[in-house]
Amino acid sequence: MKEFRVLIVDDELDFLETIVKRLKRRQVDATGIDSGIKALELLEKEHFDVVILDVRMPGLDGIETLKEMKKKRPLLEVIMLTGHASVESGVQGMQYGAFDYVMKPADINDLLEKIKAAHERKALHEEKVRETKMI
Repeated sequence: MKEFRVLIVDDELDFLETIVKRLKRRQVDATGIDSGIKALELLEKEHFDVVILDVRMPGLDGIETLKEMKKKRPLLEVIMLTGHASVESGVQGMQYGAFDYVMKPADINDLLEKIKAAHERKALHEEKVRETKMI
């Protein structure tokens, strides 16, 4: 499954390291970063297909980070990670263009299925853009 890249953004370092390791064990090209600002900087330099983005982070929170990501990379698919029993934040993220949301602690198999579905949607959107440019 190395054909696409996933960026995980979460300020909880133990969770971040664990999820990156678990995804890599499943042959997912995963990179972790611990803040929204750093994630936006990394997106300027590197390509990612799917982002797993924590809602609650110090500094630039997940919703603000999502808005900035979508401005720069509209086709990027983002899955919001919500903790603190905050389903409202996940729904709010979807209003700003997130693909879906997952409650923490995330089941790795559920998360993997959402990542695959998000990547498929991104690929379909990119294909439509290519077809439109050919017309």
